[in-house]
Amino acid sequence: MSTYTKNAKLNAWLDEMIALCNPDNVVIIDGSDEQIEALRAEACASGEMFKLNQEKLPGCYLHRTAVNDVARVEGRTFICTPTKEEAGPTNNWMDPNEMYAKLLALYKDSYKGRTMYVIPYSMSVVGSDFAKNGIELTDSIYVVLNMIIMTRVGTAVLDAMGENGDFIKGLHARADMDENNKYIVHFPQDNTIMSINSGYGGNVLLGKKCFALRIASYLGRNEGWMAEHMLILGIETPEGETKYVAAAFPSACGKTNLAMLIPPKSYTEKGYKVTCVGDDIAWIRIGKDGRLWACNPENGFFGVAPGTNVKSNPNALASTMSGTIFTNVVLNNADNTVWWEGLDKNPPVDAIDWKGRPWNGQESTEKGAHPNSRFTAPAKNCPCISPEFDNPDGVPLSAIIFGGRRAKTAPLVYQSFDWKHGTFVGSIMASETTAAASGAVGVVRRDPMAMLPFCGYNMGDYWAHWLKMGEVTPNLPKIFHVNWFRLTDEGKFMWPGFGDNFRVLEWILKRCEGKVDAVETAIGYVPNAEDINLEGLDYEIEAGRKFDINELKNILTVEKDYWLADFENIKEFYAKIGDTVPVELLKQYEDQLARLSAM
Repeated sequence: MSTYTKNAKLNAWLDEMIALCNPDNVVIIDGSDEQIEALRAEACASGEMFKLNQEKLPGCYLHRTAVNDVARVEGRTFICTPTKEEAGPTNNWMDPNEMYAKLLALYKDSYKGRTMYVIPYSMSVVGSDFAKNGIELTDSIYVVLNMIIMTRVGTAVLDAMGENGDFIKGLHARADMDENNKYIVHFPQDNTIMSINSGYGGNVLLGKKCFALRIASYLGRNEGWMAEHMLILGIETPEGETKYVAAAFPSACGKTNLAMLIPPKSYTEKGYKVTCVGDDIAWIRIGKDGRLWACNPENGFFGVAPGTNVKSNPNALASTMSGTIFTNVVLNNADNTVWWEGLDKNPPVDAIDWKGRPWNGQESTEKGAHPNSRFTAPAKNCPCISPEFDNPDGVPLSAIIFGGRRAKTAPLVYQSFDWKHGTFVGSIMASETTAAASGAVGVVRRDPMAMLPFCGYNMGDYWAHWLKMGEVTPNLPKIFHVNWFRLTDEGKFMWPGFGDNFRVLEWILKRCEGKVDAVETAIGYVPNAEDINLEGLDYEIEAGRKFDINELKNILTVEKDYWLADFENIKEFYAKIGDTVPVELLKQYEDQLARLSAM
């Protein structure tokens, strides 16, 4: 057996993978500045990356993926467990032996003429109680440099693993980028992730959704903790006290914007602050004090570029100003910087689009940046990054928030009755995929806890784990649901959103601290309108119609008919999950339906 490291298990696995993939060279990533700089130079020399204007964007680079490889591919993502029932009806499944046979044939000699990069990485602070170690093998410098931003990488991880420590195995190969043989596969029982024929971020940065959610959710169920698709933010009062909340939202519901929210001026002038612990993933454990404590296992942001600007999310934009890798955005030839739709209203004239073609933003009818173009930015760049970001103990949660995009159904905010009811609220989370106007409701897509694409095992069993965590945690956070997207009959947003969402967060924390009452309704506790601070709010819903307390009362109403219609959809979704839906959630369904019917 070769001795690449002092970890015997890792050395044995490396021998096996080297024999399979047949690389010309093997490089262990130590995380040193010298090695990173050499890799950047090599990637630029090969055309894998492009060095940007180092005065305006120090340490920043541009990468373009293959045009058929621009996003996560749910249809090519598999959970391979011994039985199909373990993976559940919402995951793609194949028998592990059958999938291994298929993949090993594809990986055979796939590294010939290439270098195998061995990336030791830690999810969460190296050596902390939260930390889990992984090894990703890849033939892409782009992947190496992204993983260095997104996780903690280097020899410190190997030291933490020691001679006998376990790790999550990850094998990635670009192979020949054949989209018909593209696979992103998880073997939860084997702690193994395999990705082939892709070079795009979410498919190949194996520490992200693959490990931190799909594999980690399975580990969490077995080990008594939770891996959730949640942001974590801190709310600091003028007195210097900080409370923390975690929140789960489906895509296109403002998750990153909330994670880096800037409170309204009337609050910031008094000394209120929001700090970002994480924008995407939360690992949650029971602390010594009986509360749930959360950490962000990542070390960077993998954000969608289009629509990110100084108004929508100034903190996210600021995070990209140094040490960032941009993927599939526009290259502005005038000053060797980047641009994307929604950045500003001045698209460059002399530019290169995401496909590498000349592009004139003033004349072209095609978009210059891909709609799913990305930035990989160090979390430490964020102006509002939490001082507790690297705390190995994580932060204690006062509240968990679920959200969705609903035109009529859900009020602005409501609180669940208890943890069991809160689990039900999370299980029925949904967003409307099409705009709703004139009272018509768009297509509803259920995305329980925002985990539908990311749960590494059966969704019904995942809900059962939520209920179990409620039974074994002495001091539970309270659970809420928010909806920033209520519409008028004319299709106008009734709530201003963005920074003004802080007003709702303030009410949520007051509820957690028992400082305000609420109205008990069929779906949960709804605020008294007078308890949500509207000071300094200046929002015009439509011409001649300003937001005031009466408008607030409108978006706090529980619309019985919409809810009853929604329950038919929930019934269908539960039927899809099947026999594994916990009995307690079926009871919660019946109880809430009865309360609604009695309204």
